[in-house]
Amino acid sequence: MQKLNTTLVYILSVIGFLCCCVYGIGTISAIIALVVANKELAKYHANPDEYVNANAMKTARTVAIVSLVLSFIGLTFVIWSLVNPCVFFDWYIGVFEGMEGMPAESMEQLYQAAEKAGCR
Repeated sequence: MQKLNTTLVYILSVIGFLCCCVYGIGTISAIIALVVANKELAKYHANPDEYVNANAMKTARTVAIVSLVLSFIGLTFVIWSLVNPCVFFDWYIGVFEGMEGMPAESMEQLYQAAEKAGCR
């Protein structure tokens, strides 16, 4: 009996999850994890008597799908903030303006960044 390579799928999925908010880079890792998981499951379906950990691979594929969804949300947010920088800065500044204990110099940096983007 052989085992399917769940470790690679899990590693790529976790990388995708950790990088989901870094300019959508996690999307690439999550897509690779999903492709690998589907190939491994295709091997299992072609000859199910040879492999013992099909359920573990199905779970790894589920983790890859969740990672892909989260990474895609992160990528969508990045694209939205690039397409609508003024709306992004209004939202971002609004989040921190009501926060107690926010240093004035940090708020000033946010205002300067918005100005630099041509928004204020």
